[in-house]
Amino acid sequence: MPGKMCPSCGTEVPANNKFCGKCGANVDVAPPAAANKTMFFGANQVPGKARLIVIKGEGLDGVTYQLNGTEHVAGRSEGAILFPEDPLLSPRHANFIYQNSQLKVHDEGSVNGVFVRIKTPTLVSSGGLFLIGEQLLQVEPAPPDLGTAPDAEGTYFYASPKRPSKMRLIQRLRGGEIGMIYRSRGETISIGREGNDVNFLDDPFISGKHAQVSITPDGQITLTDLGSKNGTFVKINEEGLLNNGDYVFLGQQLLRVEVS
Repeated sequence: MPGKMCPSCGTEVPANNKFCGKCGANVDVAPPAAANKTMFFGANQVPGKARLIVIKGEGLDGVTYQLNGTEHVAGRSEGAILFPEDPLLSPRHANFIYQNSQLKVHDEGSVNGVFVRIKTPTLVSSGGLFLIGEQLLQVEPAPPDLGTAPDAEGTYFYASPKRPSKMRLIQRLRGGEIGMIYRSRGETISIGREGNDVNFLDDPFISGKHAQVSITPDGQITLTDLGSKNGTFVKINEEGLLNNGDYVFLGQQLLRVEVS
């Protein structure tokens, strides 16, 4: 009959013996379960807490940041979540905070703001900013038509006819300049790469039919993503609630939120 090994000293012990003849150890005691397998070593995600995953090119996952504390500052040079090479981030840009067991992102007074991907039609305040592809856009009700007035000599300025408009879409260029302005005569403006009211033919990150803004008679503006590949991101007003699967833009950094 084959013997068995002593778990203490490794000496072979006859199968019928309960104790090791060399060291006296009990050879019938099963080793702890943890001793039978190698445990993976790594940072653990605390149950109920979240983590941020940096999204690299082609949708691949990059660095992961565990949000196991109470506050987690992100920026170019301040905080625990740093992106020192990103010139569009403020030194202290945003703070990921737990409040009442919910994760929120707070804009720390950054220059370029914090953008969160929308999942459903979302109300946008007048002058609100949103991102599609590489385009930063602003939407607002059209200002009232106050008419024209002549100059001091009674001469009117000649220009193209001004048609009634309900809202306008403004393209904001880097450096703060204004690019294209589109004035809508109806209640909606469709945006995409082709076949829309406003098209960005050269932006490879915009879908053919990407997003739409609409306005109600009382001036409320709604932003809707039309099933685009890369999503539509709206700028938060100081603070926004985050849930599992949300995406956040800070500067040039796209982050995915995962809650355990």
